[in-house]
Amino acid sequence: MALITETYLRAQLIKGLANPFPVTEGDKLTPAAADFLKERGIPLLRVAPVPSGPSSMQFIPVGVSNRHVHLAPDHIEALFGKGYKLTPLRELSQKGQFAARETVTLKGPHGSLSNVRILGPSRGVTQVEISRTDGFELGVHPPIRLSGDLAGTPGITLVGTVGTVVLSQGLIIAKNHVHASPDEAQSMRLNHGDHILLQAMGERPLIFADVIVRVSPKYSLDFHIDRDEANAAHVSTGDTVQIIHKNAEGRLR
Repeated sequence: MALITETYLRAQLIKGLANPFPVTEGDKLTPAAADFLKERGIPLLRVAPVPSGPSSMQFIPVGVSNRHVHLAPDHIEALFGKGYKLTPLRELSQKGQFAARETVTLKGPHGSLSNVRILGPSRGVTQVEISRTDGFELGVHPPIRLSGDLAGTPGITLVGTVGTVVLSQGLIIAKNHVHASPDEAQSMRLNHGDHILLQAMGERPLIFADVIVRVSPKYSLDFHIDRDEANAAHVSTGDTVQIIHKNAEGRLR
């Protein structure tokens, strides 16, 4: 339980006041604090408290994902030559995944983006992930989807060193999500498919709503967002976000 005063809220303005402003059960606002929020058009977000204690992890590291491509084996060969294998450049946060030295150029109806990184290893289906800002540059408007949910998505043209691949679908803006191993998920009392609400901890304490939890033994704890989202919240890879509540227990009012 916390007593939220106007003085406290004014101090938070220096870092950036959350909008909507989250309050948990038992928190009390002074009349002056309530008026302060009302005058600025900031609603309250009633959230359920996350269980605390030594075994409860409430913070998740951020992984900012720039535009990138996952390629099917036949498309690797079409772009770089028969029998070609991707060359690992550096490991990624998720086990067994790597950024490759190879890049491609994306070509859309009204523009192109060069040096777009390929992530390995190869996948069964080619998928291209960009930000909304990238979409403006290319002249395309892909939907926000979880990885692998490609039905009805737009296509894009990929240009490699020896060939070109024209996708009929597979272009998305990746929906933000949390990866966690079973042990990590258990320590936070989360399950695969949970919807959680996270808040950035820096100068712009932006709230990320409806974040999907994905649990697998091959995953490591990470909150994946794109470059647009990271810039809006003023966060970088390695920063942390805090779990505020889960499974839509909070509500705006």
